[in-house]
Amino acid sequence: MPIIDMPLEKLKTYKGTNPIPNDFDSFWNERMDEVRNHKLEYYIEPSEINGFTACNFYDLWFRGINGEKVYAKYIKPNLNYNLPLILQFHGYPGASRGWFEQASFAGMGCALLAMDCPGQGGKGEDIGGYKGTTVSGHIVLGLDGDPKDMYYVRLFQNASILCEIAKKLEGININKIYTNGASQGAGIALACASLNPIIKKCAALYPFLSDYKRVYDMDLDLVAYEGIRYYSKWFNYMGNNDNDMFKKLGYIDVHNLVIRLKAEVLFGTGLMDNICPPSTQFAVYNNINSKKKHIIFPDYTHEEISAFDDMLIDFFLEEEL
Repeated sequence: MPIIDMPLEKLKTYKGTNPIPNDFDSFWNERMDEVRNHKLEYYIEPSEINGFTACNFYDLWFRGINGEKVYAKYIKPNLNYNLPLILQFHGYPGASRGWFEQASFAGMGCALLAMDCPGQGGKGEDIGGYKGTTVSGHIVLGLDGDPKDMYYVRLFQNASILCEIAKKLEGININKIYTNGASQGAGIALACASLNPIIKKCAALYPFLSDYKRVYDMDLDLVAYEGIRYYSKWFNYMGNNDNDMFKKLGYIDVHNLVIRLKAEVLFGTGLMDNICPPSTQFAVYNNINSKKKHIIFPDYTHEEISAFDDMLIDFFLEEEL
């Protein structure tokens, strides 16, 4: 069986290397209190793509946790019942996929909100304000300051604000709000579901944002994880601050967050993945205590897996028991 990491039997029991901060739960409880106390400011307008009889395409803008403007595509089928809604998150770095691709969910009878991560490839606004380096990956943005100001802490809060907005939208079934994503999108989808119990299902394909210490130890802090290597070279060149660095990264480590998860999870991993090593993905999956299913693709790397995409149809449309 092709593999670039631990043997499969060891992967199935591996729960992660990166530490979890002692105040992890209180930290995220405080961040979610900030979300709940955040004044919802958003507006929806027709997109440049014309709607048609089957569904409509909208631009949704909202104020993020620090006042930044955050953008999401909103697609809503014209159906006469309250619709399931999928919160869709994109890979790193990038933006929400095109309207054509996102409209596939409308064909399933689902509404969709697809958020652009601020400061990456889409329309969302990143107003900055990070202490320390901003020259490399988003993982390390804000690492020198208060953890609450780290890029991904803010991003997880903004995803949670979008979840609050979703509950206010007309014609949405609030008992059927789900999350979906691949790579960075999978990490955000899992984080959002972990922080917002209203999320009932989460589909996650080869999640990024997990087990940073394991990535570093494997010398795979490249591509998506490259910020760790640059930060270590510039600010931790003797390795004396490894413990502090990885403890702080522990606040945005999805394998720590999913311990809180209540949603049902469909999870996919390619055993040849050298971007998000399989062990970092299994660390996430093995810490999930809710109902879950792991689909393993022995020959796949960090690439499009159409077979997993097809599984989303039954996963999101089957009735919950």
